[in-house]
Amino acid sequence: MKRFPLIFAAGVLALAGTTHASSFIGTTDAVAGSLINTVDATSDAISGDNKVVLAARADAASFVGSDGQLRSARLEAALRHIRQTSPDLQATDMQLAEAILAR
Repeated sequence: MKRFPLIFAAGVLALAGTTHASSFIGTTDAVAGSLINTVDATSDAISGDNKVVLAARADAASFVGSDGQLRSARLEAALRHIRQTSPDLQATDMQLAEAILAR
């Protein structure tokens, strides 16, 4: 009879772990989906021939790697260009920098 509470507790812990994993997966999927949508929406502005955006790739990597702390004139020019090319685009600077890196 003493084993039943132990087995019950182990089962409850197993279910709790599954819930946390599902929550993590859901959050990760939502973030990835948001990034993919941003990349798709900016594909015209970040085409292969766009020299302003291509020149800002390394700066975009620094911006993303520093969590938005490092900004440069090239990155600012690229962000400005993207926003002028796609005025209806609703994306943060971080999302656009990630989209520049994804191209």
